[in-house]
Amino acid sequence: MSFDLSVWALPDRATPEQVRAAVQQCREGWHGRQQPDPRLVAFYRAITGSYPDGPPRPGTPWEAPLHTAADHIEMNLNPTCPDQVLLDIERLAGEHDLMLFDAQDGSVYPPPARVRS
Repeated sequence: MSFDLSVWALPDRATPEQVRAAVQQCREGWHGRQQPDPRLVAFYRAITGSYPDGPPRPGTPWEAPLHTAADHIEMNLNPTCPDQVLLDIERLAGEHDLMLFDAQDGSVYPPPARVRS
């Protein structure tokens, strides 16, 4: 069973409730017609630079190709992926001012830079 995380490009000061509402809208199939947020584009390039996107194969952390949308990227991680992958996702989310959503328990984590402010 995969471990699912997503990163969200929402406005500054977005609350965990706003992230959960955006997740629910995505699950219901509602996606606005907008251009991808530049923060997500940068995150995608950075994470796939270390861990290439695509069909699952040995040596990659992904259970499935990444799901990309204008306001978020969903990552289905192999349950045996190294902890370093999770640390890299968290670090890159912080560098790009993205909120993290943990689909297992509904937790929302602001970027580390926001936590320190």
